[in-house]
Amino acid sequence: MPGRVKLNNSEKMPAFGFGTWNLTGSKCVESTGEALRVGYRLLDTARIYGNETEVGEAIRQSPIPREDIFITTKLWPNDFGYETALRAFDESLERLMLEYIDLYLIHWPRDDKEKRQQSWLALVELAKQGLAKSIGVSNYGIEHLEETLNSGFAPAVNQIEFHPYIYEEQRPILEFCKKHSIIVEAYSPLSQGHGLNSITVRDISERTGRTPAQVVLRWAVQHDTIPIPKSAHAERIRENFKVFDFELSTDDMKMLDELSLTH
Repeated sequence: MPGRVKLNNSEKMPAFGFGTWNLTGSKCVESTGEALRVGYRLLDTARIYGNETEVGEAIRQSPIPREDIFITTKLWPNDFGYETALRAFDESLERLMLEYIDLYLIHWPRDDKEKRQQSWLALVELAKQGLAKSIGVSNYGIEHLEETLNSGFAPAVNQIEFHPYIYEEQRPILEFCKKHSIIVEAYSPLSQGHGLNSITVRDISERTGRTPAQVVLRWAVQHDTIPIPKSAHAERIRENFKVFDFELSTDDMKMLDELSLTH
């Protein structure tokens, strides 16, 4: 079972999560419920996914206490601005039927710097009120992260696309986040299934007796990121979770890192 990672605001976040992008309706309720049964305690949704209601329903149907479940949702750029961000948060809370959110993220930085900064100040206010236990960002580059740090309130998390095929591209952001105690959350950690059949991944899979997906997820864990794989299949939901009882060697990690140079 994954443990919890201490964030820079002293809150604790599960070291592994379940993504819900592209899951809708009863399939979303069913898959999210299965993830909770398997042992996932971090659930990731967003206003733009159109499934906050379903994720909330899965939480209500689960016997797991609310305080043991870590819920992330996100502010879409169309709702940028101080008052509009606060209103969008209230609407997400209402759809989820929760009293608080564990982690609220700005989904994309976009170009409007002033509105982006106003939105961040709205998130800071939500954190101060305890309505969002932690706040962070998603898809932020270094210049955007510096902007939040200059506000005097550091994001706890930066959620970015992260898998072996874009490692070199994302590495500077990963290193910047480590330096500033910002946890990197890895979305699309399985590169949406592309590349799992590469010779390198297959070779490591055969040698370790693990599936290609488990190899790639373990790689993300060993880079100190929190992966949030998504699946609508019960078997894969269970399989993806089993990455905490083995380790990849230094050589295996290096080979996976180098996939981004040849891809």
